[in-house]
Amino acid sequence: MIPATFDYVRPSTLGEAAAALAEAGEDAKVLAGGQSLLPLLRLRLAYPSVLVDLGRVAELRGIEDRGDRLHIGAMTTHDEVVNSPLVNEHCPLLARATATVADPAIRHRGTFGGSLSHADPAGDLPSVALALDAEFRLASAAGERTVPAADFFADYLTTALEPDEILTGVSVPKLGPDWGCHYEKFHRTAQAWAIVGVAAAVRHSGGAVVEARIALTNMGATPVRAHAVESALAGVPLNGSGAGVREAALRADEGTNPPSDADAGADYRRHLAKVLTRRAVIAATSG
Repeated sequence: MIPATFDYVRPSTLGEAAAALAEAGEDAKVLAGGQSLLPLLRLRLAYPSVLVDLGRVAELRGIEDRGDRLHIGAMTTHDEVVNSPLVNEHCPLLARATATVADPAIRHRGTFGGSLSHADPAGDLPSVALALDAEFRLASAAGERTVPAADFFADYLTTALEPDEILTGVSVPKLGPDWGCHYEKFHRTAQAWAIVGVAAAVRHSGGAVVEARIALTNMGATPVRAHAVESALAGVPLNGSGAGVREAALRADEGTNPPSDADAGADYRRHLAKVLTRRAVIAATSG
């Protein structure tokens, strides 16, 4: 299909982009990599009056070391995240999860910020951002603000972004050497959305879990933090039979509301969440 008619703006700076959104009002859309938005335009599921293309805004690209955190620009591509030495050293969970996004062609065009702003609950990166307690930097013509990941994802395909705001970047804490991480994903084919995914970051010392951060993909309208599992894992020994990890993982579906669709029923997703959580925690702590 052919998209509905729209005006096209291609600013060169963040200030110009913010001004264009402020002038356009609620009918504007931001174009990043376009891997999610362009299909919606063609199907006329989205029909903005103005499209603001961020492709020339260089200040939104790149990965920076900012002390105890990394800052990832919203227009940084998935491929750049996967291959970043900084990300692989200080936040390997993000690199490993991003490597599972779609296929190489999409990872070379799709952007880190675009995927998070799209907020598809079956997308891989929202749950990772939630597990890492990431912070989202938003900007508009009126100023800037920071929103924690726990408050950024509001509902299905809905975020805390206001119509005139742009996601400029995401700040993620560095993980020390006592942290292990893993992203476990179950999907039908290599390029398909996750039926269920689990992002796990686990700090362990002396053969036991000290702290765990677990977030689930496609177990509700937004990514879900598995607080029950996190609490149950505290102090669990990592040697022996692994019974403690298995028991904790059985609580993975608590507080979730998984969908039933053509790929899987809600009950099956609940089962997968438990199995994949156990696998993710074991993998995160066995390295």
